[in-house]
Amino acid sequence: MFGVLEGTGFEVIEPEFEACFVGHARVERLWTGARWSEGPAWFPAGRYLVWSDIPNNRIMRWDETDGSVSEYRTGSNNANGNSVDNQGRLVTCEHLTRRVTRTEHDGSISVIASHWNGKRLNSPNDVVVKSDGSVWFTDPSYGILMDYEGERAESEIGACHVYRADPETGDVTVVARDFYKPNGLAFSADEEWLFVSDTGITHDEDGPAHIEKIKVGADGKSLENRSVFATCTSGIFDGFRFDCDGRVWSSAADGVHCLNPDGVLIGKVRIPELVGNVCFGGPKLNRLFIAGTSSLYSIFLNVNGVK
Repeated sequence: MFGVLEGTGFEVIEPEFEACFVGHARVERLWTGARWSEGPAWFPAGRYLVWSDIPNNRIMRWDETDGSVSEYRTGSNNANGNSVDNQGRLVTCEHLTRRVTRTEHDGSISVIASHWNGKRLNSPNDVVVKSDGSVWFTDPSYGILMDYEGERAESEIGACHVYRADPETGDVTVVARDFYKPNGLAFSADEEWLFVSDTGITHDEDGPAHIEKIKVGADGKSLENRSVFATCTSGIFDGFRFDCDGRVWSSAADGVHCLNPDGVLIGKVRIPELVGNVCFGGPKLNRLFIAGTSSLYSIFLNVNGVK
């Protein structure tokens, strides 16, 4: 289903947001029919987007060349977050198998991470690949809390961490602890900072609903100096991405929130349902793809995303 939606669009909170959008651009619904959409990832070489429909156990594919939508992978192991590595391969977080995988160019699947210290991961949620090839991912317990998006089980680790998988050795190490529910994550354009959302409020009314900003150490492998970057004013910050000017575009309950580099909410892209994640795509990375609960949306912006 395709169309321009009435009642959606830009909400200006701070005047600086006006420079981020084209006045006549409108939110487009590219497709609908999911149960819970997540993990959009743009493949520039093929001009297509993939995203996860977690409860329906599939990864979907939208083709920019003709607007068609198809099932990229059925039996996806309740895939959640997706990313594209430096060789153009799909990297995926799987709830059901409790692992992070890579789809090779020949279609075979390699396991990047499934255990830490001999114990199974909880349910990897979101993933990003750094320029050095290392794979960083969050591991909350959402996929083992119920059978809807994975399989109910006890946590073997007993905590929810952020991890790094080394590109040379494959070693999986904890880079950040003490999260309630670490969720979305993204590096700043210069990779000097890692931002991680904590959505612990989903299961604890006193839990966090914020994004943390964490300094990357000089070795490029460790993290230090954590602080709260911004707290969500509508639901939770789930998945998010950066634009080239350091703004954060994040999912929220009422659409997409745009935060300036100081963490100030400057505007929103209103969407008529809960948003799970976003990513930039298109030839110029000026098209924001939005994974709503049941639908895939997009809107052209006057900014360019970070690759």
